[in-house]
Amino acid sequence: MTDQQIERLTAQYGTPLYVFDTRILRERIIYLRRQLPAGIRLCYAIKANPFLLQEIRGLVERFEICSPGEASICRRAHIPAAQQVISGVYKTPAVMEQLLAQKNGPRLFTIESMRQFHLLSALAARYEKPIHVLLRLTSGNQFGLEEQEIVQLVRRRADHPFVCIRGLQFFSGTQKASLRRLRRELETLDAFALSLQNELGFTVQELEFGPGFPVNYFDASAFDEAAFLADFSALLSGLRCGARVTLELGRSIAASCGSYLTRVVDVKRNKNQNYAIVDGGMHQLVYYGQSMAMQQPRLRLHPPRDGKPEPWNLCGSLCTVNDILVKQLPVPGLKCGDVFAFENTGAYCMTEGISLFLSRALPRVVLLLPDGAPLLVREALATDRLNTPDYERKNCYGKADRNFTGLAARRGLRLLP
Repeated sequence: MTDQQIERLTAQYGTPLYVFDTRILRERIIYLRRQLPAGIRLCYAIKANPFLLQEIRGLVERFEICSPGEASICRRAHIPAAQQVISGVYKTPAVMEQLLAQKNGPRLFTIESMRQFHLLSALAARYEKPIHVLLRLTSGNQFGLEEQEIVQLVRRRADHPFVCIRGLQFFSGTQKASLRRLRRELETLDAFALSLQNELGFTVQELEFGPGFPVNYFDASAFDEAAFLADFSALLSGLRCGARVTLELGRSIAASCGSYLTRVVDVKRNKNQNYAIVDGGMHQLVYYGQSMAMQQPRLRLHPPRDGKPEPWNLCGSLCTVNDILVKQLPVPGLKCGDVFAFENTGAYCMTEGISLFLSRALPRVVLLLPDGAPLLVREALATDRLNTPDYERKNCYGKADRNFTGLAARRGLRLLP
């Protein structure tokens, strides 16, 4: 993002502000396509950033949905049901029934447990809607099925005429930079798929694999992504089961397109330490995970200036000592009104934070279109109503609680004058 863009966007929309550059997003997906083997399909996990759906549509084959809320987002964004996979460790029965009852609803689901499988099988039979499923193999946590459970479902697949078991799904975590680990996971999946074919006569048509590609949020030179993707592509090309591979990605697709802009609103010196307070904070900037403030992220100061740098601790606006974005950042002549642009904030930054803490407003969200024009896609959103008790609702007596006084009287409390 250029200094001119930062100046224009902050003047028009204020701070804090999320900015997602759709040109960078498209270039990123094109880059991944070029680095990966031909025929590899991409699935975008919308939990990484739901504001990018329309921009990604047409660039990936599939969108992963993990909650009823995400299903509603896809419906509003007019994402075709044929491009959706309904995932998630808990598939709400009522929501699953709504999806199956729809005339043109989603027809691809991941299976996390035997209970999920039988729920979806029963619903598919009730509505006479054939569905396709991917059986998730557990990596040793609360997600997915044991191998013997998958074998059991495959062996008895004829008992479920409305369910087509398309293949396997596997995801063990994110930020995986170890090719050895990825090789071990792919070899395990490949061997298991071959065993299903050899022992049960079942052909695994698809492997949906979440590689958890890493994103380097700090030293850009510390990770050779091109070499990493080349080695990973060789692993994919070595699979023997013949299944079509879909890679489920979120962070790797979306991270590089985002910037988070926040303004310095106060400066002080306490106990020989320089502190700058910004109008954002860790409730809106969490993409560093557990490494927050432990390393220097990729960011820039606006307006830029020369001079002798001093170390500054950048702190957010929350009332907690944990709200530290950067420690000992060398900055020359820092003053109120300066803006910091944090890079690589396109994934999870706006969805993982403790956004309701202190009831501060959620920032505006702006897309930069391919021609550079800004498009406001979310206005600043007040959260105080979400943290306000609703005394107008019906109480247990069937009457509306109209005021605090009546409520207090029923509870035997006396209000101070």
